Amino acid sequence: MTRHVLVTGAASGLGLALSRAFAARGDVVLATDRDPAADPGLLPSGVEYRRLDVTSDADWAAAKHWVDERWGRLDVLVNNAGIATGGRIDVSTIEDWERGLAVNLLGAVRGCRTFTPMLKAQRSGHLVNTASLAGFVHGPAMSAYNANKAAVVALSETLRYELAPFGITTSVVCPSFFRTNLAASMHGADAAAEKTAARLINESPLTAEDIAAAVMAGIDARKPVILTDRLGRRTYWTKRLARPLYDRMFTRAGERAAYRELHPDGRGQRP
Repeated sequence: MTRHVLVTGAASGLGLALSRAFAARGDVVLATDRDPAADPGLLPSGVEYRRLDVTSDADWAAAKHWVDERWGRLDVLVNNAGIATGGRIDVSTIEDWERGLAVNLLGAVRGCRTFTPMLKAQRSGHLVNTASLAGFVHGPAMSAYNANKAAVVALSETLRYELAPFGITTSVVCPSFFRTNLAASMHGADAAAEKTAARLINESPLTAEDIAAAVMAGIDARKPVILTDRLGRRTYWTKRLARPLYDRMFTRAGERAAYRELHPDGRGQRP
């Protein structure tokens, strides 16, 4: 059956890869992003594109009107738009926190609020919220991002139980680091922490297409939590089944972060 799919944050990265993956299956796709126009060479033929800033109620209302007028239904909503935020608690600013929450959490909330009445009326649909492994695994110097993504995990779990009686499935996507332009969205106060995060993103062996393939398989299986890669699955289960080992891993990570702060010249006893 051909599905009608709306993807946010679709001008690049995972959103673009997912838009292509849905289209390759014959689904009808509306790719959206806050950029006013996407490179037409990036999207497959037949994929529609329109501007949608996920922090804007007006943009969401316009997207809902478009779907009503053009399709009359929606089968899959992928709340994928997100930005990278991070940093130490005493270095990141409240503005850094507010910017991340506005996009990463409230963007997904707005999307779910906008389309849930339609999905309830249909008695069908699938909400897919992109969080991160950081929604479950809370390493040091990433408090804002961890909190954003943990909230998306909590939102998704809540909606899973709340909306299931209406025939609506909810999944949360939790990838670890993969190569994308997400690092370009980091403009916070803690440049040192963001440099480390950017290195982990840019050096990952995984691509957006790798993650998209895992997400599509998870959607097909209607998984409530979609862990997309081996590192993510291993760390997720280490936390749950071998908590002392997990605590040692991240205690050491915290010690290394403190060393870099206290010894910017690289001198001193390395932990």
